[in-house]
Amino acid sequence: MQFGIFTVGDRTTDPTTGDTPTENARIKAMVAIAQKVEEVGLDVFATGEHHNPPFVPSSPTTLLGYIAGQTSRIILSTATTLITTNDPVKIAEDFAMLQHLADGRVDLTLGRGNTGPVYPWFGKDIREGIPLALENYALLRRLWREESVDWEGQFRTPLQGFQSTPRPLDGVPPFVWHGSIRSPEIAEQAAYYGDGFFSNHIFWPASHTAKMVRYYRQRFEHYGHGTAAQAMVGLGGQVFMSKNSQDAKRDFRPYFDNAPVYGNGPSMEDFTSQTPLTVGSPQEVIDRTLGFRDYVGDYQRQLWLMDHAGLPLKTVLEQLDLLGEEVVPVLRREFAKNRPATVPDAPTHESLRLARVAATVPAAAGRDDLDTAAAIAPAHTGAAFGRARA
Repeated sequence: MQFGIFTVGDRTTDPTTGDTPTENARIKAMVAIAQKVEEVGLDVFATGEHHNPPFVPSSPTTLLGYIAGQTSRIILSTATTLITTNDPVKIAEDFAMLQHLADGRVDLTLGRGNTGPVYPWFGKDIREGIPLALENYALLRRLWREESVDWEGQFRTPLQGFQSTPRPLDGVPPFVWHGSIRSPEIAEQAAYYGDGFFSNHIFWPASHTAKMVRYYRQRFEHYGHGTAAQAMVGLGGQVFMSKNSQDAKRDFRPYFDNAPVYGNGPSMEDFTSQTPLTVGSPQEVIDRTLGFRDYVGDYQRQLWLMDHAGLPLKTVLEQLDLLGEEVVPVLRREFAKNRPATVPDAPTHESLRLARVAATVPAAAGRDDLDTAAAIAPAHTGAAFGRARA
């Protein structure tokens, strides 16, 4: 499994001090958090995309490109890239460029976002959100996989003989997660293409997340990409920790009560009982996170939100120390127990590259070449190896 952090990049006043970070300070803090993610042994740093205050990450690939130069190991991702209001041509080129700069340490989560006004700001109609997501992704896939693209659709000008540049690194497009909280159409889209499904269930009860993931798994199998258990699932979560539960609740309460999304709503106790938000000791975070498997099955990626609601950078970095030292090592060990061998590992650029080799080696090359690639690369592409052997 992969473990990591996602940020929404909010610039929120610290309710305990009255201090509001500048845009510059908040952006630099996100870089420091990404560096800490690598330092403490996590696997993924993901940034959101927003075009309105109080958020600052309006240009994810600019931020991730800079972070690529400050890190050497972690996967750089998004949470999410707005497939509805961004031009798919620009997404194709920006993320291929990022792939080359980061030596393949790149994937992305596509979504519609949660800010309605962004649609008219970019000349789109929010009532067309789902059709935009479907059409734009269909074009994006072709741009990454075809040298020359002819295209005509409903939402953008036609393309004739267009080639996006640069081409994906090693001919391997970045892995795509489709992120959604409530839309089965997006789960269907992820299943249709055999892509990953990321359920950011920080605001919803377990029963809702279980239903969405179950639907995605069923449709993944229906489309012939592998068994339901081989579908690629990622989850979002949110935690705040102290050595003991009482201190965690005391310290986090003012931030919860004033958070820009759920502040001035349900009590922290109600919210933690009804959603995956966990405020407590490292052991409580371990127990709660291990429980996710009970309702979504074995999954590939777990990301947490830890740096929002005005929490100072010092506190966030301390949280990451706890996560890397006391929580994630236990989760890696416990999630690995009784995990069926048929459940695929989380995708990386190298595993995708090897899967591509397995699927494209000519029959004349012999069985040994196929066997070697299949043995090295995890079966994250569902039935890819089975098709290569056929």
